[in-house]
Amino acid sequence: MTAATGWPTGATTAAFSLALVVSALAGIRVGRILDRRGPRTVMTLGSVLGVVSLLIVAAAPNVMVFIAGWVLAGLAMATTFYQPAFAALTRWWAPDHVRALTVVTLAGGLASTVFAPLTAALADHLSWRHTYLVLAGILAAVTIPAHALALRAPWPDAPTSPAHGPPGVAEIGRSRPFLLLAAAFTLSGFAMYAVVIALVPLLLERGYTTSQAAWALGIGGAGQTLGRTLYATLARRTAATARTTILIALGALTTAAFAAVPGPYALLIAVSVVAGMVRGNLTLLQATAITDRWGTTHYGRLSGLLAAPATTAAALAPFAGAALAVSLGGYGPLFILLATVSVAAALIAPWTADASNRSDCRVIPVKHR
Repeated sequence: MTAATGWPTGATTAAFSLALVVSALAGIRVGRILDRRGPRTVMTLGSVLGVVSLLIVAAAPNVMVFIAGWVLAGLAMATTFYQPAFAALTRWWAPDHVRALTVVTLAGGLASTVFAPLTAALADHLSWRHTYLVLAGILAAVTIPAHALALRAPWPDAPTSPAHGPPGVAEIGRSRPFLLLAAAFTLSGFAMYAVVIALVPLLLERGYTTSQAAWALGIGGAGQTLGRTLYATLARRTAATARTTILIALGALTTAAFAAVPGPYALLIAVSVVAGMVRGNLTLLQATAITDRWGTTHYGRLSGLLAAPATTAAALAPFAGAALAVSLGGYGPLFILLATVSVAAALIAPWTADASNRSDCRVIPVKHR
């Protein structure tokens, strides 16, 4: 893009980060709408908005229109990505929603596996603008009819605890467990996303080739898919707070391992697989964190509130990670710092249990029809 347009690299990269921030903020409102009306209209309109945003990006005559297209894409992300899908699955399939969430994240985990090489192949034969047009066409052809036609099941009323009514959104959102959970996920999310972005430059700094670094990163994606198949078993055998602490601590351990293990290459591949497995489980951990502690009644809105700071941290991680690597004198020290951040998140996690509605709360089953 920068070669073809002359736009500053920082501006084009910042546009994507801005889209993530917009997605985080919009997700709070989207969650509230989902709780009341269900996913069909929200996700269908979101798909249309996504197509329009990519068309604007593809046709942008200047960097300001390019940024505006990505802001619109941020709104589309908030209405089509994991958060709204998780809200729909949780309401339709609770209390057996872990299985449904796992299936969707297994499919979603293949997104980069499919579209990274596809986009690269398109970019080899087309301009970047025409590549975006093709991707917009794929998005329109697949997701708009899928959301409009497949998400037609009746939207059930929110279940409540049979013993007493659940606390309100405002009460939960201001509670100490919720705020600590948001802090833990924000710190962990920042560290995990920075690790993904910084892994390639870390390995290049240590003398590995670009191809070796790319394979190490890509194999971590395969680890995510593998890890998600194990989450249901982990959920059955651990309480929510213990599970949160263990997985975030394992994230810290794998990050420290990257810092401590310069080689051989096969060992780094093994660490990348394990790190990917942890990241895959962390995705499902965040998807189930609300229901584990507060049930499904206000899942959409609470999930949006919980995800907003973590998504914002992920948006800032690439810039912050690169800046910290320079100030620390390399990517090895950066990974040590990121491991420390994850350790801090793990130390917060044991305090995220809700005393009034612990993870063994029961909800009325609502089956998808």
